[in-house]
Amino acid sequence: MIAAAANVIGEDEFVVIGSQAILGSYPDAPESMLRSMEADIYPARSPAHADEIDGALGDGSNFHRSFGYYAHGVGPETAKAPAGWQRRLVRVQVPPRRASDRSPIALCLEPHDLVLAKCVAGRDRDWEFAREALRARLVDADELLRRVTWLPVSPDERTHIRGMLEAIIGEIAGARPPRIPEGP
Repeated sequence: MIAAAANVIGEDEFVVIGSQAILGSYPDAPESMLRSMEADIYPARSPAHADEIDGALGDGSNFHRSFGYYAHGVGPETAKAPAGWQRRLVRVQVPPRRASDRSPIALCLEPHDLVLAKCVAGRDRDWEFAREALRARLVDADELLRRVTWLPVSPDERTHIRGMLEAIIGEIAGARPPRIPEGP
């Protein structure tokens, strides 16, 4: 998909911010984390051209019908990831398409940033993604909790995300909630 996008846009570097960004760090990520048929991407140098990606490679396109998956052109503002996420992108060289002179590169969200961006979205599937990443040890629980404070959301949302992550971490560790003593 990245190679096809390079040919469509005429650029070589694309930022991948959706769940499929996990493949940048973990090409053999658990199947449970790879269920999406789309990849959220935008051209690194000209994000405004993301619409062209939708037109050529998006939902219902010839590309989608041919390969069974599609690109969703998005912008940098889509990623509600911890501050500094752009500096932590994982660079992956992508093989070019046949007869192409492009040298495509995927710049994928780093796994901790990706999981936290999914937590900000907060859908059931996003929490399941976080659970699977923790269960498979693709992310470190302490690092996730540390980066919660860097999220571009309200303090209440940060508190909610931290609480949800702590519950998932406790569940995975087999910890039980503390027993509340009965009255005197």
